Amino acid sequence: MTRRKTPSAPESRMPPLNALKAFEAAARRLNITRAAEELSVTPGAISQQIRILEEHAGAPLFHREGRQIALTELGAELYPLLRDGFDYLKRAGDLLYRPERRHALSISVPPSFATKWLAPRLARFSAAHPEIEVWMSADMRLADVSGGRVDVAVRYGRGDYSGVRSEYLLNADVTPVCAPGLLAGPKPLRKAADLAQHVLIHLRPSELEEPRPDWSAWLKARGLTDIDDQAGPRFDQTALAIEAAAHGQGVALAPYAFVADDLAAGRLVAPFADGTLTTDFAYHLLIKRSGATTAARTFVAWLKEEVRAAAEAGVDDL
Repeated sequence: MTRRKTPSAPESRMPPLNALKAFEAAARRLNITRAAEELSVTPGAISQQIRILEEHAGAPLFHREGRQIALTELGAELYPLLRDGFDYLKRAGDLLYRPERRHALSISVPPSFATKWLAPRLARFSAAHPEIEVWMSADMRLADVSGGRVDVAVRYGRGDYSGVRSEYLLNADVTPVCAPGLLAGPKPLRKAADLAQHVLIHLRPSELEEPRPDWSAWLKARGLTDIDDQAGPRFDQTALAIEAAAHGQGVALAPYAFVADDLAAGRLVAPFADGTLTTDFAYHLLIKRSGATTAARTFVAWLKEEVRAAAEAGVDDL
């Protein structure tokens, strides 16, 4: 039997975790190659980690006969301790991340708000709060926040919703946007009167939402009465109208917050410096008046911070 060396003071400390993992896998499989495959490393790396552990132990942990390995007396004593130890660590991890310890958060937002504003930012929330699992539905119907079926909702309107707490989130003022090519095409779009030579993209009114600023109101505010304010394609979602504009199909009216990223990327341009049309409507947060979950309060705080940060950065005219 091989005698163990007496470890020096530095060697008596906790061995490296990688060395312990390599030994446990090799001892369980009695095969260096299979242990390497399990841990996604090379056989040489497994052998090196085992040598490091043997240096800590002051004695060999395996008998080696060609490609075959067998546990020494010390290795056989060490293996069940590590096997049980790693099993306890796995069980501890399962306890921390089991589904009932995660917090599901149900949110309901309008489709275009989801597509053009929230979805591009949502990964930041998930990274900051991995314990909260977001379930998002895109809907324009009034969400059941007070009844608890939805934790947080965002809706377009005046904010006068009964049975819930409503807070202003961001404005819905609109501005004309189009593809960059329309500025220098055969009929360059340089001033508002030039819209007479271009297709106007419209939003189809919805019974589920308050009315939105339309081309009729925008043209009237600028005294342009000789432009047909009804001709042109109609979409039932702002995001679809924005995409049509980005593909050169005409000029759309859209909330600045929804097109800020496209403007910054050059997919869209705002052809008029004074093109904003203000509205009494806005996007509002809807949450329970009392008893909101911790996850809901966390999400609301994050959402407000995102709006504030975007406004400070000049990304959104909020």
